[in-house]
Formats: sequence, structure tokens, C-alpha cells
Amino acid sequence: MSPSPAPLPHLVSVVGIGADGWPGLSGTAREALRAAEVLIGGARQLDLLPPECAGARVGWPSPLRPAVPRLLAEHRERRIAVLASGDPMFYGIGRALAEELGPEGLHVLPHPSSVSYACARLGWPLEDTEVVTLVGRPAARLAASLHEGRRLLVLSADAGTPAAVAALLTSHGFGPSRLRVLEQLGGEDERHVDGTAAEWAHPPGDRLNVIAIACRASADALRLGTVPGLPDEAYEHDGQLTKRHTRAATLGALAPAPGELLWDVGGGSGSIAIEWLRAHPSCRAVSVERDPVRAERITRNADRLGVPALQVVTGPAPTSLAGLEAPDAVFIGGGLTAPGLLDACWEALRPGGRLVANTVTLESEALLAERHKAHGGELVRLAVAHAVPVGGFTGWRQAMPVTQWSVTKPPDSGARSYKGDRS
Repeated sequence: MSPSPAPLPHLVSVVGIGADGWPGLSGTAREALRAAEVLIGGARQLDLLPPECAGARVGWPSPLRPAVPRLLAEHRERRIAVLASGDPMFYGIGRALAEELGPEGLHVLPHPSSVSYACARLGWPLEDTEVVTLVGRPAARLAASLHEGRRLLVLSADAGTPAAVAALLTSHGFGPSRLRVLEQLGGEDERHVDGTAAEWAHPPGDRLNVIAIACRASADALRLGTVPGLPDEAYEHDGQLTKRHTRAATLGALAPAPGELLWDVGGGSGSIAIEWLRAHPSCRAVSVERDPVRAERITRNADRLGVPALQVVTGPAPTSLAGLEAPDAVFIGGGLTAPGLLDACWEALRPGGRLVANTVTLESEALLAERHKAHGGELVRLAVAHAVPVGGFTGWRQAMPVTQWSVTKPPDSGARSYKGDRS
């Protein structure tokens, strides 16, 4: 680990500024900007400052994040003020600066965020409104937040985002949803446009906008809940799909928690990894699938169900596990009898992590019984039957039973990334 950089001789002032510019700033914020020898920000933000802010003006390059330590180092002997849109600590540059300098190296002066302005205009309680940012992120991630009656605020990437959001809503069965685009919030040029997703025909407006969505599903929209066990028809698949009831039990055993990483080995249609990611926005997952056609299908399912951040690795396990970050949980849904697979997953699993393996074959079941004897855990058989017509009556049709082994790795065990040969 590289040593922490020496603290700067001066606190870095981080000043939030809105579309109202200099007149909207507090006296304390104005004084910090006047006193700065270097002013760093986006071109739009720097243009809002009057001549009395005499510091050298430095625009952020692209990409921004890698430039932060370099710019701080270049100007470390001078008083620095960094401009941010609205609240610097809400999807703003404040996060990167805090990571570099620590909170003790910053003097943060927030301005009302665009979200606060939007809720004030709409009369929406801020605590009941979900915020989704599409700045530097794919629009597909919005799909995970679509539920009847929910209120969403979308932070736009540019002037084209409203049309992209309207198209996504319509394609997911939320065409009746009301959209309001709020531009230049708090400024003299503030403007609102209104319409439904299905009938959205407004041309692109100002790039500085927030989209308010009052979610309303069409009558034929597929209902997707927030707990594991989405309908099987939510997935595109070729039969390689962990079915709904087994999937719910599997996610229950995997027990996703915020920030944790899952390896989904033998991804099939990606359903386990996808529902792991839907459990919390900070969850992470890697799906490993040897079949390229299925791997592409996993990516499509992830986009459709609002978790485009799913990492898909195409290739056989265990060799394709080489170099992956050690997981907090592993699900093995296929290929259990592949030489070395179980050992590789157990070796890589973090202490206290969970491993869950499902099978329907006697050969793999014998392997799980052996591992259960060696490592403990829980060995269960999941059996599901569905009512089906039998002539003029109704009877039960039994699905193939699934044997499931779930185990928690002891907290005093080691863990490391799998280092197997990729050849």
C-alpha cells in the first residue's frame, strides 16, 4: 500500500454553487472564493464567478477522477477552492476530495442540491423520493427502481436523458408514467416541461436538468417485486434458469448484504447474480458462464432488470476465476464435478463468507454430501410441485428435486483471489 500523501498546508474549500450563481452564495462561500489562489471547477461553474474572484482558474480535465490527486499536488502550496454543483457531498466532487485528503482536509460549503430544489417545486417529501443518477451511468439502471406509485428523481447526464428515460419507461411497461423535466433549477432560466413517457415528444432542452417520474404501470406490465424470486418470465433463457421458488431459497441462503461481492459460477441466465444485485444498490456480482451465447443473454437480462453493473466473465470455471477479487459469497449452479471447482471457490471465499451449491444429479449430490461431511453447513432437498390439469381434474406435477448445500466459511480461515492457470 502506498503511503498517505502529506496533508496540504491549507484546507481545501469545496463550494457548492447553483444555477443562481454568485448571488445565491452565502457570505462565507463568497469569501472562500475571493481568498482562493486557485479555483478549480467545470467551465460552467467557473463562468458563474465574478472578476473579484482573482485566483487562477483551472478547469477539470476528462476523465475527472484520475486528475484529482495530480491537480491537488500541483497546487498544494496555494489556497485552493473547488467548485461543485449544489451539494458537493451528494453525487459530487466532495467524495473524491474526501478520499484523497480526508474530511479533516476539507472545508465544505454546500448549496441546496438540485434534488432539494426539485422536491420543493413538486411538493414531494424528500425522504419519500428515490434518487437515481444517470451521470456517467447507463440508463438501464433505472429499471430496478420502477414500481407502481413510486416517485423518482433522475439526475440527467445531458439534454438527451429525458427522451432516453421516456423510452426506457415505455419499453418496461411504464408508459403511463408522468414525467416532468426541471431545467436550470434555482436560476433565472428555470423551466419545466411535462408529459407522459409513452407520448414524450419534447425536443432536447437544457443539459442541466432533473427528471421527476411519478411511476404508473400499464395494465399488462410484468410486476417485479423487491424480494428474491422474480417471475421466471422476467428472464430470457434457454431452460438454464434457477426456477423461481428454488431461486428465492437460494438467495435466502446466500444472504446478500450491502457492499458484498458474489461469484455466480455457471451463470446460465444470470438470475442469481441479478437478484443479488437487486437486493441493494451497493451489492456487486460476477457471473461466470462458459457458453458465449448464454453469457450475452446474461448481459441482456441484467440490463433489462436494472443491474447493468453485473460483470460477466465468459469461460470455463475454475480457470476463469483466476485473478477475480475474493468474494463474500459464492453460488455454484452448474459444473460442480469440474475438477478443482469446489476447492477453488472455497479457497477464494472470504472468512465468514457463504457458499451455496445446487444440483439435480446423483453424481453432484454425492460430491455435496462429501463436502457437507468435511465442512459442515446445511444439506437440504428442495421439492416443488405445481398444480396442472389432469383431464377434467387437477393434479400435482413434481419438478426435479434440487439438493442444496449451504455453508459459512469459518472466520479464522484465510482467503485469496484464485490464482489458477488460465491456459
